[in-house]
Amino acid sequence: SDKVFLNLDIPSDSKVADIKKAIYRQKKKFYPDRQRLYFIKANDKTNKRVPLKNDGQNLKDHGFESGDSVYFKDLGPQIGWKTVFIIEYLGPLLLYPVFFLQPSFIYGAHAYASSGPNQVQHLAVAAHTLHYFKREFETIFIHRFSHGTMPIFNVFKNSSYYWGFACYVAYFVNHPLYTPPSEMQTNVGFALFLIGEFFNFCTHIALRNLRPAGSKERKIPRGILFCLVSCPNYGFEILSWVGFTIGTQAVPALIFTTVGFGQMLIWALGKH
Repeated sequence: SDKVFLNLDIPSDSKVADIKKAIYRQKKKFYPDRQRLYFIKANDKTNKRVPLKNDGQNLKDHGFESGDSVYFKDLGPQIGWKTVFIIEYLGPLLLYPVFFLQPSFIYGAHAYASSGPNQVQHLAVAAHTLHYFKREFETIFIHRFSHGTMPIFNVFKNSSYYWGFACYVAYFVNHPLYTPPSEMQTNVGFALFLIGEFFNFCTHIALRNLRPAGSKERKIPRGILFCLVSCPNYGFEILSWVGFTIGTQAVPALIFTTVGFGQMLIWALGKH
């Protein structure tokens, strides 16, 4: 809206971060990560909004001039990206093994009364656990995030996706009536899974090395298929889950892989 939120006298050579800090000094509720700023030029009859994206740049670097108006949007309560990632990956890491280790609790007292889990079920729980352990490791030690926070609602949205699919896949793959594919199909599937995991990890290392610690700098990555596609890390992620789907021959795994492919395709097109 056009309601005056705050009156500030700030020189045009001030940085975007300076405005956010000035707002925070007067409105303690709105810490810098919660703010989104944009401006509309005084002589622009279309009222086009120009976002002030780069906190480190001056207002004049964005095209701001004397007489232009700065507008404020409250992004709502925020939570750190790293915290969200840790929470959303922790669910699958802990929940999937419950279906494998406690079948009587999930399927009833007579689950596996005559025999234990088969080889594919052993491989599946190992692969699934490896994947999410790798994700937690990368979140804590590898990833360098360009954005510090995201809306707190995302932790519930993201966790419902990962936690829900982990239980869905685990329920069917670990079911006492589950029928595994052939040995050759299993071996091919889990071999593809390991190849995807390895090169996905390599691309994450390459991306980490592009951004110095404490920096939001972005560079164009090279090597490990970056010359062919924008986001090979997404491609190798999909390869891992295609391998898991082949190795388990489970429809829930196929659905998870398909949904994941769709989401990563959107992300990749946005970064292309």
